[in-house]
Amino acid sequence: MTGTAVSAWRLDRGASGWPDRLEHLGVPPSALWLRGALPSQEAPGVAIVGSRQASFGALRSARELARELAGCGITVISGMARGIDAEAHLGALEGGGPTIAVLGCGIDICYPREHLRLRDRIAALGCVISEDGGGEPPERWRFPRRNRLIAAFAEAVVVVEATASSGALSTARWAADLGREVLAMPGSIRNPTSAGTNLLIRDGVRPFLVTADLFESVPALRRAFSAHLSLDITGGSEAEIERAGAGLEEDPTLRSVLDRLGSDPIHPDDLAAALGVAAGPLAAALTTLQVRGAIAEVCGGRVVRTF
Repeated sequence: MTGTAVSAWRLDRGASGWPDRLEHLGVPPSALWLRGALPSQEAPGVAIVGSRQASFGALRSARELARELAGCGITVISGMARGIDAEAHLGALEGGGPTIAVLGCGIDICYPREHLRLRDRIAALGCVISEDGGGEPPERWRFPRRNRLIAAFAEAVVVVEATASSGALSTARWAADLGREVLAMPGSIRNPTSAGTNLLIRDGVRPFLVTADLFESVPALRRAFSAHLSLDITGGSEAEIERAGAGLEEDPTLRSVLDRLGSDPIHPDDLAAALGVAAGPLAAALTTLQVRGAIAEVCGGRVVRTF
């Protein structure tokens, strides 16, 4: 425990401040142990979950989504695990929080251990929660139980990247059973860490392509977004692209490059072949777009669109 750790306290079911959303569960917990303070019950929440061993692109997506949601006053909920969970909490903190971390162990245990500083940051701006007081270990059976709380706290669950056997799919199932909206980020069929999210989409879950998909799916989130930014996001995917691309020169090469790029990293050589553009003009266009913040370079020299 660090010197800045927030002390744990107990909240009994039915006491003042008990989260109403947990009453949607068939068997709500009899009590919660907490570090920090629960966000306002009026503030909508979104759970962001996924693989512990996620790809670079998925980690980046989780962090950026969480940062954007937190900046709109939306609570980000996750499980403080490695990978997607940690990036979701970090993005929420960067966006001004708050964020809720639900543990699969006792409130006095930080699991994984390297997230001790992250846990204390979450507790300072939001809340760390467990059904168990003391030092109960992070046993396997505790995590599905933890996942039902993540789903219950949220208005919607976004599964960023998950294998076919990922625990994140347990959270998605709980969310569906509770009537929460579930969205999944599609991934390459060649990437096993996207198998679970692709299966969710195959089985009818709405694909998450842009943030507007989430706001359009859940009216409470749309209202929170509009109220915070004084912005109407109806048809938000086109509006988002328009805002991010504002100010770019009316250059056919710039526009064709930007239109061709997406959230999956692509090598400039493959991009040049797809567009039929010579290497020199393409390199100049990529430099211009990167300077303007419209694209970013990621692993292996590949580029992705930033919106």
